[in-house]
Amino acid sequence: MEISTLTIHSEKRYPQILTQQALQFLEALHGQFESMRSGLLLERASRAILYHSGVLPSKDPSTAALRNAPWQCAAAPKDLRDRRVEITGPVERKMVINALSSGANCFMADFEDSNSPTWSNCMEGQENLKGAVAGNLSYTSPEGKHYALGENTATLLVRPRGLHLEERHLRVGGKPLSASLVDFGLFFFHNAKALIEKGSGPYFYLPKLEHYLEARWWNKVFEFAQNYLSIPQGTIKATVLIETLPAVYCLDEILYELRYHSAGLNCGRWDYIFSWLKVLGRRPESLLPDRSQITMDTPMMKAYTQKVVEVCHRRGVHAMGGMAAQIPIKEDREKNALAMEKVRKDKLREVLDGHDGTWVAHPGLVSLAKEVFDTHMPGPNQIDKKLKSDMMGMQALLTPPNGSISEQGARTNINISLLYLESWLEGRGAAALYHLMEDAATAEISRMQIWQWLYHGATTKEGVRIDRNQVEKWIALEFESLAALRQPPQNLKTLTTARSLLESLVFDEVPPEFLTLRAYKLLK
Repeated sequence: MEISTLTIHSEKRYPQILTQQALQFLEALHGQFESMRSGLLLERASRAILYHSGVLPSKDPSTAALRNAPWQCAAAPKDLRDRRVEITGPVERKMVINALSSGANCFMADFEDSNSPTWSNCMEGQENLKGAVAGNLSYTSPEGKHYALGENTATLLVRPRGLHLEERHLRVGGKPLSASLVDFGLFFFHNAKALIEKGSGPYFYLPKLEHYLEARWWNKVFEFAQNYLSIPQGTIKATVLIETLPAVYCLDEILYELRYHSAGLNCGRWDYIFSWLKVLGRRPESLLPDRSQITMDTPMMKAYTQKVVEVCHRRGVHAMGGMAAQIPIKEDREKNALAMEKVRKDKLREVLDGHDGTWVAHPGLVSLAKEVFDTHMPGPNQIDKKLKSDMMGMQALLTPPNGSISEQGARTNINISLLYLESWLEGRGAAALYHLMEDAATAEISRMQIWQWLYHGATTKEGVRIDRNQVEKWIALEFESLAALRQPPQNLKTLTTARSLLESLVFDEVPPEFLTLRAYKLLK
């Protein structure tokens, strides 16, 4: 099928989603914004080279007047004023139904880190969201259990894939379309007017931004899209995930660029640690300890979240907290109680720090998170709670926590990376591992920690030097341990591919910016 120069490179055509009009809209977006996107990615690469050479991120002196000016973002629409609990997950049909009916205030339907971007996952995800907006989405499991939307559903937000990703199944002149524009464009085209008629609107989460010029790009996309469908400017609302270290140095600027479309900022804390490693990982004074020791109370993490709250509230928008990835442990009451207490403490920290809402990954955590926020945040939000600017100082952002590196920490990173990559390659981007719902961010942190420890020749607390030979041994041991659980033996094919992929990620002198860039080539 061909619309002008846009071609579909798959036997699966999804005619309800890839209509002629929708494809024309995607082609218009591509023509208007692809060259700008390419330029932004080149600028990212240039900044990365500077960081690798030892240059630290810093505030832009040319925008000082903007940072000091008393402007405010546009007010939130009615159904985005109370966001105390947001549930997140992939765009798989049962997940969409359960999340929208979970009792959470909002549901972030995710085409990004918790979605393995197979063609079927992405297009069926669009079908699922279209059905959800229409109110007729249902699902019957192979066991015969029926799922349908409840009467009161959560406010829907959609997270498209990041600027760095492409959708190889849709091409213009032989060039793949931006995955960001595909995910945004298809959802917006099919659902924006229907959402407005229901008293809501097209709401989005924007991932992986590193610079305010990327926010400007998204704002231009929004303006173009609204004009295309003759929708009033400012109808689209977007929450930016602050999950890169450079973005923390331009929070005011990011909000300013999106000020008519902004719904605030979110602390994407796991990706943030990954970004911290990419930016600072070559510096010997920035060696991070085991991932389990990088808690939200460490200076680098506390400074980051406090800065987000301070800037958001000064500009009149929501500051959303981070993810609780725990899954209820039904088979062990004692372990479940410990896990739920960990969630409670995390949500208590967030609400007391000034966050206006939080994330959970499982419907079973919604009521717990709501209870904490209901107790300490009686209003719809606490945007009026102001924090002092730079409470901990910007230097704290660069200060790694004290701690140690252990063999167990290294092997856990390898184990989680292998299991997650296996799941992702098999088409499951949200993986339940050891009673946690993991997405790509966990694998990113894990592989970058191994890379950093190798780069510096770090020594574990047991006295073992981490070199290539040692990491190869650990990878082999973890692979063999996991392989022993795979029966019949042919089920090792994807795990073996995951092993090769992990080895390339941790042993490359310059690791790829995102594992998904390399892994996407291996998807069926």
